[in-house]
Amino acid sequence: MLNKLEKRALRADLFRYMDGLGTGPSAYLLHEKGVLSYLLEKEKVSLSELTEKFRANEGYLNVALRILTAQGWLEMDLDNEKDEVHYLINEKSAAAFSHCWLYEDLVKLMKLSGQYHPRLFKQEPFQFLKQIFEKFKQQYGISFSDDATTKAVQEQILKHLEGMICAPSIVALGMSGMFHKYFMEASFRAEEFHQDAQSFSVMLDFFSYLGWFQLKNGTYRFTDKGLFFAKRASAFGVTVSYSATFRNLDELIFGNPMLLWEKPENAAELHVDRKMNVWGSGGAHGTYFKKVDEIIISIFNQPIENQPKGIVDMGCGNGAYLQHLYEVIEQRTLRGTLLEDYPLFLVGADYNEAALKVTRANLIKADIWAKVIWGDIGRPDLLAADLLENYGIELKDLLNVRTFLDHNRIWETPSQSTPNRVSNSTGAFAFRGKRISNKAVEDNLLLHLKKWSPYVEKFGLLVIELHTIAPHLTAKNLGRTAATAYDATHGYSDQYIVEIEVFNKIAAEAGLYPTEAYFTRFPNSEIATVSINLLKGKA
Repeated sequence: MLNKLEKRALRADLFRYMDGLGTGPSAYLLHEKGVLSYLLEKEKVSLSELTEKFRANEGYLNVALRILTAQGWLEMDLDNEKDEVHYLINEKSAAAFSHCWLYEDLVKLMKLSGQYHPRLFKQEPFQFLKQIFEKFKQQYGISFSDDATTKAVQEQILKHLEGMICAPSIVALGMSGMFHKYFMEASFRAEEFHQDAQSFSVMLDFFSYLGWFQLKNGTYRFTDKGLFFAKRASAFGVTVSYSATFRNLDELIFGNPMLLWEKPENAAELHVDRKMNVWGSGGAHGTYFKKVDEIIISIFNQPIENQPKGIVDMGCGNGAYLQHLYEVIEQRTLRGTLLEDYPLFLVGADYNEAALKVTRANLIKADIWAKVIWGDIGRPDLLAADLLENYGIELKDLLNVRTFLDHNRIWETPSQSTPNRVSNSTGAFAFRGKRISNKAVEDNLLLHLKKWSPYVEKFGLLVIELHTIAPHLTAKNLGRTAATAYDATHGYSDQYIVEIEVFNKIAAEAGLYPTEAYFTRFPNSEIATVSINLLKGKA
């Protein structure tokens, strides 16, 4: 049984593993292209100068450099008033940049793996992985420095490498049943899980080297450390799901920024493994949903005349969230006792037709009556018109809910600019490779929320949202936050995560304000990257 200190140490490793998934490919590419050497030579360089010299796509180059800043290897001088960004070296830069070659093998493996199914174990990548295992056991040739700063950077990079090795395997194993209760509780042999027992045992042996399994007479048993990571496999799912983006950074930053977006209509997404993403998201959101349950219970325990007529879930995915909310209301609220006289009008809306089919099937299976319709988060007017014309219900009479969706809106250049706006965000934002100013991101968010404000000012917008934090805060809290991973996955895929303070400020400009009794952030500190809000108009 792990004690609190041991769990804290393993949790720190988990966050550092996630750091590696975004940092490794970014750092190695900038090293390979000579960007890091140029930074060391110049000591302070503007983003525009780097973009011109290396013929880069400024938006994605800025994302990559901000990632290194978040890891403590650079400093960022951001002037939002002049819309200028400079990067400066610091006391860790030389040590960090001199070790970025260490990522090479893992970046090559990541690219090689792209030729194979992401959840099946094939021979060729396994052989390469075996070589990497051996190198890792030899600490990649590192002789740890006597200098404290250099040694800290070396240890930091080794955790990145460990994460780049382990996380994709953990996710693949988690999705394919390796962490089933049977394997967690009983000893087993490699051939029980995989037909290629020889290759599979290579992986299990490496995990044993890390202390995740006890190996005895060819049988494996989870250790407490192994169980810790096995039970948290889904925590890596979202970041690993963007592996296709990471393996194409060369093109995104220094070539064709449209590479992952030029695809036939209705073809599967190229930048993300959506099935893996949904699996990872589902495993990570339980904590947030507990808080949402409290809010839902409070709302639907009010006098019936003060309650919304129902719920609309924009971005309903597979319908599980809507089903969960219905069950909470039915089983735990006043409204649940009055459903015969005051039925709950449920709407699942999504842009993706495949998601709508899955939602419809799942809700029918659960015997839950709901309308499942097409919807675009950027066009609430269309949703409102559809609901009124076809179902006789006003969108404003429903509680609007959504999870981790607003930052994933399709970019639109703001039709209006706020005079004299100076952004408070430290983010790095891009659309198809072009850098977007932080001021423009705030104006875009304002116009987005203004579209929704007429429909949510009465009963509210119950939203779980993802955020960034300032890179210097991330650097000060390595091992305590997944901010670097979030900045990488979302920055390279044209998503717009802003700080909590910025999000709430812009919401207020749109006439929507947090209900103080319900506002929550995770963790409850300056490094919070998730918020829960019930945004409403002022009474």
